[in-house]
Amino acid sequence: MIQIAYFSSTPSLLSPDDIAGILLKSRANNLRRGISGMLSQILGEQGYDVTVAGDGKVASDLLATCATDLVLLDLNLPKKDGREALKEIKADPELRKIPVVVLTTSKADTDIGRIYELGANSFISKPVSFDSLVDVMKILGRYWFEIVELPVKKP
Repeated sequence: MIQIAYFSSTPSLLSPDDIAGILLKSRANNLRRGISGMLSQILGEQGYDVTVAGDGKVASDLLATCATDLVLLDLNLPKKDGREALKEIKADPELRKIPVVVLTTSKADTDIGRIYELGANSFISKPVSFDSLVDVMKILGRYWFEIVELPVKKP
């Protein structure tokens, strides 16, 4: 099964035991918690595994131990922000092969430029409406796992 790492400041209602594969990194905030739970559900319905963690530090730790096919990364992570996490991913010889899509609320030109300089594969501003978010998640899944050819993972 395809596994996606989602590092986000938007928490999930699901625990790591409930879903395995996407690393969802987040802060405690009830409104955001619902959004992350919905993201996890959308991705799960598309056939992707989801793993949930609480912050950027835990995200790095889990990424080092979980086989992952794609990283969805928010810039605003507690303990270790998304820029730091991206630097670490792209500095690691094994992890740098994993595509990283920044999915964040920022639309700042400085963030966009810096993120590409750090090696991100895409920068997407989070959609405002739920329907748009569903569409983006479906398109991301289709693009990265049906259209793009990714390197074969080591066993």
